Amino acid sequence: MTTAARLVMTVAMLAVVVGCSSGGETAASCSGVVTYGNRDYLPAQDEDFTVGERLGTARIPECDDTPGEPEAAIPAGTTAAYAVAGRDPAEAIAVGDSRAGARLMEAG
Repeated sequence: MTTAARLVMTVAMLAVVVGCSSGGETAASCSGVVTYGNRDYLPAQDEDFTVGERLGTARIPECDDTPGEPEAAIPAGTTAAYAVAGRDPAEAIAVGDSRAGARLMEAG
């Protein structure tokens, strides 16, 4: 599975899992998380951003927050991390296989 496909699947699972809750509270999920520079980042809704220079490699941690459904597990991997114009990398980065396909992630 390509990094882009893994990231898209991760983001899609995050949207589904975050909606699941008990007692009115949002369920915590590892889905969608990437780690760069000892910080965890989650997908952001903002689609109006400019991808800057490549910073390095972000890590996609293994995630299986749906026990009993092995096809839903996300294997560990890596993807490129890029700066976001006008934002400190401690606040936001973009990740993906290319600058054109990078998605905005914000520190969580």
